[in-house]
Amino acid sequence: MIKYLFMLVISSVVCEDASRPNFLIILTDDQDSTLGGMNPMKNVQRFIGDKGVTFKNAYVTSPICCPSRASFLTGMYVHNHLTVNNSISGGCYGRIWKNIESRTFATTLYDAGYKTFYAGKYLNEYGVKAAGGPEQIPPGWSEWHGLVGNSVYYNYTISNNGVPTHSTDLYLTDIIRDLSISYIENQTGSEPFMMVLAPPAPHQPFTPAPRHKGVFANVTAHRAPNFNIATKDRHWLLSMPPSPLPDNMLSELDRVYRSRWEALLSVDELVSDVIEALDTNSLLEHTYVIYTSDNGYHMGQYAQMYDKRQPYESDIKVPLIIKGPGIEENTTSDLPVINIDLAPTIISLAGLKPSRLMDGRPIQLIGNKTKTERTMLVEYYGEAKDGTVDPECPWSYDKDNLAQCYPEYACKCQDARNNTFGCLRHIAKRINMKYCLFADNQSFTEMYDLFTDPYELTNIAQRVLPSVRHWYKLTLARMLACRGSENCDNPLETPSIVF
Repeated sequence: MIKYLFMLVISSVVCEDASRPNFLIILTDDQDSTLGGMNPMKNVQRFIGDKGVTFKNAYVTSPICCPSRASFLTGMYVHNHLTVNNSISGGCYGRIWKNIESRTFATTLYDAGYKTFYAGKYLNEYGVKAAGGPEQIPPGWSEWHGLVGNSVYYNYTISNNGVPTHSTDLYLTDIIRDLSISYIENQTGSEPFMMVLAPPAPHQPFTPAPRHKGVFANVTAHRAPNFNIATKDRHWLLSMPPSPLPDNMLSELDRVYRSRWEALLSVDELVSDVIEALDTNSLLEHTYVIYTSDNGYHMGQYAQMYDKRQPYESDIKVPLIIKGPGIEENTTSDLPVINIDLAPTIISLAGLKPSRLMDGRPIQLIGNKTKTERTMLVEYYGEAKDGTVDPECPWSYDKDNLAQCYPEYACKCQDARNNTFGCLRHIAKRINMKYCLFADNQSFTEMYDLFTDPYELTNIAQRVLPSVRHWYKLTLARMLACRGSENCDNPLETPSIVF
């Protein structure tokens, strides 16, 4: 009798585990959605987009890697997880992060009996000596293959379950693919699993696999109406000369653009191969697949060179495609979503309850997915003195305030300490607004109506009614202090937008 009851309990546990879905999340690095960044991804479209839902209004909490990835993992806005930039002193795998790291969606699933797997870039400072070395395994991962440091394609170190392994000549995206397929082939289906694959592409230095070099030799950078236009009525950093960019810089933008596409082709192959492995092992039907990026990228917009760190759509809008059980195939959604929504979405789909500390909310994947009103927050905290400012740079700016300056590109800087801003991305049925306030000595304000001005060419901050501008300023202040989804969702009643 005791033996029978024991077998009954074991059987019920196995059935419960077998009914819980698996998860495969692919997180690329710096992949834009507004400049054609998804064009090379034919397999992603075929195996995920055509089989699921593509979100047209997907954003990130910060236009830079480490803060955005911390938001992805925790479901928290930047002001709550306190990873504010890519440095250890700025919280990127620093002391504060290690206290928060136990609150990720990975730890929630792991504690609930999920097998968890990570391969690729984690946080920019993970594994470096100053952050504790690669012997550390972040909590929540039962199999760990974390890249030490920032994205590279060759000559890297991976922490394989806490054992550092160096490689000089193996292409990193292919290694992530091989590790993932091996893991899938060892799954029996009796235990649910969650996988995060984080390849380096298309992050700088934009290195394609040898088999993909030259595939897009005739491609040039996307030249929309905001490409290489002289800047006016924007925050001061964008007015740095030369503006517009000279022809020799445009050819460099073209090289970067096609190199990014070529680097992404290995990711597209990874998606195809991993999906095939899931299918071959009879796991695909019961797996949610999520494809997204940590932030976007600009290449020539408003006469900038190439980078992120700005509040414009190229930098903060990302791809987001999801397929899985119950999701209608080959659909699109206008629902406003942000990457802090992914953690509570994954937890909810696993049949668990998201923490009240999470600022995001589960994404509506089934049923009516029409656009509903939402105000989302984007934060960036500028950096300075990063060692890239050449003493010979021919301008009179305060060099101690600047970062990301490269002499080979006429010392045009991409960051500064007071390139610090909070933005609201406000989307509703008849509203498509952006409001940004900069922490400089002017408290400079930018505001764009993306319904009538999708390329953000005209700053309307001084054209709207003072009451409207005041509402956005007050809402931004509330959002910058919010904590938990109840407080962070639409904090104030929407005004009438009158110009």
